[in-house]
This record gives sequence, structure tokens and C-alpha cells, in this order.
Amino acid sequence: MHRGIYLMKLVYEVLQLVSKAKTKKDKIAILKEHESWALKDIIRGSMDSNIIWNLPLGAPPYTPSPEHSAPANLHRENMRFKYFVTGGEGDRLPAVKREQIFIGILEGIDPNDAELVIDMINKKPPAGVTRAIVNEAFPGLLKD
Repeated sequence: MHRGIYLMKLVYEVLQLVSKAKTKKDKIAILKEHESWALKDIIRGSMDSNIIWNLPLGAPPYTPSPEHSAPANLHRENMRFKYFVTGGEGDRLPAVKREQIFIGILEGIDPNDAELVIDMINKKPPAGVTRAIVNEAFPGLLKD
């Protein structure tokens, strides 16, 4: 069951809990309890080889938002990831525009979530999250 956007933990908070959990069973339970599209997008975007990001690798120059007072939220901004996937809507955008949108997301969300987004486009899975855990928590999420 999804809770209201303002009551949800930020994605990085959920993934911190997962990385600190001792057992596979606990990690799966945490992921299921805090299931959200943003969380699943970060996991799939970093782990599914079918998703190819149409952005330069590395971290772009950006100014992180102040922690805990970010104007935007990854639970909403993740909808704009579609502009960064090769073969998606963003292919029609000039590279500079696509990168401006990406930097806008990074600057608007919590800086810890911004780091997760950068790791995602660089295909670095979240700490403590394995394919086996993802497949059990969210069957069918990884398509490769």
C-alpha cells in the first residue's frame, strides 16, 4: 500500500535501511514496506542492462540542494527519467536540453537522493541491494 507522498521516506532513507539490514529477509521486507515507483526506478535504472542512459557518465556539475529542505522530491521527479533513457522521449531533445533537465532534477531533490540518481545513470547499484533481493522483493522489475 502506498502512503501519501509527504509521509513516505526519501529513497535514500529506505536504501540506508536496506544497507544496514543484516539478513536478506530483512532487506526484502524493508523494500516491500517502502515500495514506491521512485525506489523501483532507482533500482531498475541502476541494475537492468536493458536501460541505457542517454547522458554522459560521471557526475555533472551541479549545486546540491540543502539537505532536508529540497524544493522537489524524487517521488515526483522520477517521472522525468523517461527523458534520459535511450530510445525514449528524450531522444528528440537536444543533448544540452536533456542534460539541463537532469541537472535541474539533481539540484531540486535532496542531495542524498541526487547521489543515488547519479549512481543510477552510472549503473552503480545501491549498497546492500542484489539481484536476488530485487527479484524477491519486486518480481519482474528487472527485465534483463
